[in-house]
Amino acid sequence: MQIRRQIEDGRLKPGDKLPSTREISEQFGVGRSTTREALSALKAMGLIDIRQGGGCRVSAAPPAGHAPMGGAAGVEPPELLSLRDDRKTLLELLEVRQTLEVSIASIAASKRTSEDLDALRALQFEMEAAIGDDVEGERTDLQFHLLLAKATRNDIMISLFASITGQMERAIRDIRRVELYANRSVARRLFEEHSAILDAVAEQEPVAASLRMNEHLAHVERMLLRHL
Repeated sequence: MQIRRQIEDGRLKPGDKLPSTREISEQFGVGRSTTREALSALKAMGLIDIRQGGGCRVSAAPPAGHAPMGGAAGVEPPELLSLRDDRKTLLELLEVRQTLEVSIASIAASKRTSEDLDALRALQFEMEAAIGDDVEGERTDLQFHLLLAKATRNDIMISLFASITGQMERAIRDIRRVELYANRSVARRLFEEHSAILDAVAEQEPVAASLRMNEHLAHVERMLLRHL
């Protein structure tokens, strides 16, 4: 990743603005989706800031003693450091989330209305279009789970879901974007898992919906725990 090397050796300094995604793609002869994945990885490493409508800027110089790219050492994303410091809390959140969302899927399958199904189907198209786009991928994923929670018609459950999701989002946002949404093959699998959940909800099959949700969350948890 040549941009990372330029940041590490000081050719790009904190505050410097990077070229546009199109310009980077043309410069290095790669597709824009590949460029976006690389930029998302740099953001997760804490090396750049990606600003809505304002492009990308170098956010920090590499840590003291950091080995050059290709060496044994690598940039340690600050998000990973904080997660490792509070691994117990994250594991507990994942456990609670799995228990809660499996129930949400089951209840949503029983109580969903035609309006709920229309909203979920419309979102399904957005999710497919967002494959490989980390920001949109994250937004549509969160919206999917929120729509399921709302379909339970249970205000307490919706509140619990929002609380747990909010805590997890703050803890793992950047890592999740790089590992789950910017990677097209992973994002495609996540889309298929969401579609399987939606199919069970549409057919009003509570047991199938809960099983599909359990499989989906177990897959996501395995990916996240690789970084702890």
